[in-house]
Amino acid sequence: MAARVATAAGGDGAHPLLDDLMPWSVRPLRTGRPWVTGPDASALRARWDALARAEGAEQTRLFRPSRTRTPLAPAAALPGRTTGTSGFARDPGPCPEPVRVLHGPFDEQWLIPDQRLLDAARPELWRVADGHQLFAVEHGVIPGDSGPALSVTALLPDGHSPAGRPGRIRPLHRRPGGREPNLAPGLLRLLRARYGDVEGARAVLAWALAAARPSPAGAVVPLPADGALWSHGVELGEELLRLHLRGARGGERPRLPGGRRPYVRAAIPPRPAVLAYDAGEETLSLGEGRISPVPAGAWEFRVGGVRMLELWFERRTVWAGGEGLAALVPRAWTREWTSELLELITVLALLDGLRPRREALWAHLDRAAPLTRQDLRTAGVLPVPAAARRPASVLDHREEGPEGQFALL
Repeated sequence: MAARVATAAGGDGAHPLLDDLMPWSVRPLRTGRPWVTGPDASALRARWDALARAEGAEQTRLFRPSRTRTPLAPAAALPGRTTGTSGFARDPGPCPEPVRVLHGPFDEQWLIPDQRLLDAARPELWRVADGHQLFAVEHGVIPGDSGPALSVTALLPDGHSPAGRPGRIRPLHRRPGGREPNLAPGLLRLLRARYGDVEGARAVLAWALAAARPSPAGAVVPLPADGALWSHGVELGEELLRLHLRGARGGERPRLPGGRRPYVRAAIPPRPAVLAYDAGEETLSLGEGRISPVPAGAWEFRVGGVRMLELWFERRTVWAGGEGLAALVPRAWTREWTSELLELITVLALLDGLRPRREALWAHLDRAAPLTRQDLRTAGVLPVPAAARRPASVLDHREEGPEGQFALL
């Protein structure tokens, strides 16, 4: 089913891509050094302090210089941040409060928000990241992968891909405050003419989350000619969106029915080394620790061919072997990680529970008359103007550039 849509996108291009509908996109963040992100905020503060105390060659070794970032290189403060702008070696200043980010699909971690430490921080994303913004992240294409083509988050995403080529990051709004939807000019007008009442940019995002399928050209988003099918897909997409957002933007935290909620049945040890799953008992084992019930769909949930629960666990159990600052990690499993794991199991189980409805939607789309790219061209929606693919001018105040000078943007 997914193969037919992907072939169309790569061949005659009958179906629009997400790139046609949400034209402004940003490449993934490139940190340049692994120690600036991690699952524990206190560890990031300890790494900062260790780097600030070091001097000379030792500081350079710990910093892990790249072509664009060294301890002596100045850099502008990230939008909305008040970090130093001269070289870190000259004036590190206090550690900025780590910010929550989405590190690849479904893994919420922490990042030190100082551009002096980041090779490519993508400040255009930071300028529009506020309490109104949502970000769609495309996943890399892996042959035979049946996982979702997109993730959506209210956090700043780094765009990391667990396998394959990282996808693009697409903000829902081009300006702060939820202003100016990141949609092809004229798209909403066309959809309203075809389907009747279309709520706005969020409805398009919900539809994409339900209908998108991966292809080598990017996420394919078939559009139906039938308004009833559109409404059905948007309703499903809103349910998916609620799960992806995990209670952000005024929603409720995802919860499984009472008898199916996962609980810790045996305490997780300080340093669990092995993760295992017993399908018959629906039990997830972390060393001697036990969590159940864990539906098989949560355990098998994959993106880019990688099990999300296994990847999440691996990123939190490197107790030794890290190099330099990356070796500064929590000494033991944290209570916060247990809470995060229970929530992740819940989210993945609920998403897997919606899989049959998504597959039914795709089957309907394969049989239904489409709203094609040619229809979008005829309506003047395509080709997208070049300006819609560039960041909007969002500056209502001056930003501090390198060495304390004001940035000229």
